[in-house]
Amino acid sequence: MRASNKTVVVRVGGEGGEGTITLGDLFTRIAAYSGLDIYSFRTYPAEIRGGQVMYQTRLGTKRVMTEGDEANVLVAMNQQAWIDEHEDLCRNAALVYEAHLALPAEGHQRYPITAEQIAQDLDWPRGKNFIFLGALLWFFRLEVEAAEQTVRQRMRRHVESLEKNLAALHRGYRHARETYPEPFPFTLQATEATEERIILSGADAMALGALAAGCQFYAGYPITPATPIMESLARYLPAFDGTLIQVEDEIAAINSAIGAAFAGQRAMTATSGPGLSLMIEGLGLASMAEIPLVLVNVQRAGPSTGLPTKTSQGDLFLALYGGHGDAPRFVLAPDSVKDCYFQMIYAFSLAEYYQMPVIVLSDQAMASRQETTPLPGAPWNGPLERWVPSAEELASDYRRYAYSEQGISPMAHPGIPGGMYLAESLEHNEYGYPNQNPETHQRMMQKRANKVETARRMLSEWRMTSRRWGDRGAPFGIIGWGSTRGAVREAMDAIHAQGIPIEAIYPHTLLPMPDRAIVDFISTKRAILVPELNFSGQFGRMIEHRYYRDLDELNIHIYHCKKEQGVPFKIHEIYDATMAMVDEEHELWRQEHGELANIYNTILRIRDEQRQSKKGDRCG
Repeated sequence: MRASNKTVVVRVGGEGGEGTITLGDLFTRIAAYSGLDIYSFRTYPAEIRGGQVMYQTRLGTKRVMTEGDEANVLVAMNQQAWIDEHEDLCRNAALVYEAHLALPAEGHQRYPITAEQIAQDLDWPRGKNFIFLGALLWFFRLEVEAAEQTVRQRMRRHVESLEKNLAALHRGYRHARETYPEPFPFTLQATEATEERIILSGADAMALGALAAGCQFYAGYPITPATPIMESLARYLPAFDGTLIQVEDEIAAINSAIGAAFAGQRAMTATSGPGLSLMIEGLGLASMAEIPLVLVNVQRAGPSTGLPTKTSQGDLFLALYGGHGDAPRFVLAPDSVKDCYFQMIYAFSLAEYYQMPVIVLSDQAMASRQETTPLPGAPWNGPLERWVPSAEELASDYRRYAYSEQGISPMAHPGIPGGMYLAESLEHNEYGYPNQNPETHQRMMQKRANKVETARRMLSEWRMTSRRWGDRGAPFGIIGWGSTRGAVREAMDAIHAQGIPIEAIYPHTLLPMPDRAIVDFISTKRAILVPELNFSGQFGRMIEHRYYRDLDELNIHIYHCKKEQGVPFKIHEIYDATMAMVDEEHELWRQEHGELANIYNTILRIRDEQRQSKKGDRCG
């Protein structure tokens, strides 16, 4: 599994604080503005300054859906970058590195840059990263004028250093052009775009989706890696007459958002794993008092403080089941940067209509990565609104928590004549007054639970509940969720090239699960791979538990593909796991069917020989 000749993977390594992330981010943006598709990933230590940083970007003349596997180009700003990354380079990779580093003499194409010396000559030691940026512009034949415009736009707040950084960029470009006039081995020729595209991070997409959904209030406490959502909303929310407050902790954040929603505003907060733990009691309050709330959880590796700057999908069980007692909620999981925008719109619709908390599960890799994406466009369905009481209900016997089979009852806003009620965290009757009667508790628990089943029926008609692709009815399948989709999509292309039929489904609503779509998917499968970025295989265990009857009756085997390293799946990891599943299933089938399997294997061998012969004819 290697990078396509239509894509190039560039990895930048250096120490935190010397501009490694800035170098990677600017180069990625300049490439995108030059017409290339981009997809980036960054990983950095938990320390505020220092420690090794890595930024990887994949450039393509066609759409790219992952940051790629092996690097074609390594930009080594220090010796540790080579030590950490050299085993993950493709054959004959290009090394762009600080000239005084001790790198091996053979095995890769070498492009030493005297960045530190040039920075000293410019009397600007901090400009080392811009010297490397200038060199990359020459190597990839990107326009300096367009690059300068990008730098001015992105660095306009740093007036005191802007001109010095631009001078370093130009010197780096001239140095590389004069030293290495020959063509660089990994240049790409951008094709003219057929549709308008934008550069967007997952965090920005969530913030914009919230604004499109009518978000009016955000309360948050900074926590890595969720803080960029708050930073984006801090820039945009005031222009929409919204309010953003930074509070003292996560408990204050969720309760402030609940208060704003109680007052009639569309409200949200965002956090990461440890913060979600602190918000669990508030989540129960929103569920008990039936108050709309959107809560974004940008997952990071745990437990406890864990790896706070690394990615994970380890909060699934906490999002689905976290809390004392039974506190219904919805859980959504976007699977791309663009999908982050839409799922936030759907989250507000569900929260408002069903008067329930909605958790949106993202992760560090998705929130921080930059991606070129078409303009999102309009959501599939119109926004759902909060059900408010009629004038007749307010004038007679308004019951805020009136029992209904749907589970939804009209919610008045403070100040509406006749709409006064008590929003109580204690169990209550239909008027909201505390009530400990056993029958009342049972009935109100049923009312709140009815919302999930009502939503399950409604969402079965929504296209946004899952994404399905591949060979319909194939015997092999992949079920995943969230940010792993890109690696799965590209791995499946390679699997199809081997002549193996395979199909995948990615649910976007994890609670309620789109049962109709999942059952239809698994009905034709013999084996299913479940890839996820956590240690215990939480989603795979959820699939096994929820659909055990179908899996048992059809004798379907579940294969867990678990990774908990703080970094995303590589394409080849999904490919290798899928091929191992296929091989094991073929062996099981052979053992079960004896002589018939031998005939089947002979047919497969003849088919492969014919395919190779045709391939040879085409090459000739």
